[in-house]
Order: sequence, then C-alpha cells, then structure tokens
Amino acid sequence: MLFQLAREGETERLAAYVDAGVTPDLTNERGDALLMLAAYNGHPETVRALVERGASVDRANDRGQTPLAGAVFKGYGEVVRILFEAGADPYGGTPTAVDTARMFEKDAFLELFGV
Repeated sequence: MLFQLAREGETERLAAYVDAGVTPDLTNERGDALLMLAAYNGHPETVRALVERGASVDRANDRGQTPLAGAVFKGYGEVVRILFEAGADPYGGTPTAVDTARMFEKDAFLELFGV
C-alpha cells in the first residue's frame, strides 16, 4: 500500500506513515524506494516530503537506477530540481542522470547539472 501511495502522489497519507515510524527508504522487491516511485511518477510534493523526512536521494534500485535519473528520463523538471538541490548526484547510478539527459537530448537538465 505504501508503494502505491508513492506512485500516486498521496503525499499527506504517505508522510503520515513516515512520521509514524516507517523508514523513508523503504524498498519493494525490485529495490525501488518510496522516493524512486514518487520521482519516476512525477510527484514533486511527495518527493519533497520524503526528502524532508530523510529519504536518501541517491538510493539506487536493484538495476542501478537512481530517482534523479528516473526523473530526467521522464522529463519531470520540478522533480529533477528538487532532487538536485537536495544533493542528488547527477553522476550516480547506471545510467547516470547526466548520461540519460544526453541520450534523450534534455539539455536543460545538463545545464542545471553544470555540464
């Protein structure tokens, strides 16, 4: 249920669970953390809430993908900015967020990353 809340951007409900003691780095069977699911599905408010509650911005899933690279791939600019400003490494993961931005010609993200 918590993973579905992250996918759907149910920020208040998900934050209440984290505030009650659920780890913000909870992962599913594929290693996708709550933050990855919120970022990949384009929910900036949920991403911000998880980051504020200590979610690891660079936690990669079992395939080496990071929330930042996922948000770059999907083109979610606000999510990318939140993660980057929270310290997410654009060179972390496989493929990196930088490589993803280059591959899909997302020059605005490369500019944001200072590349």
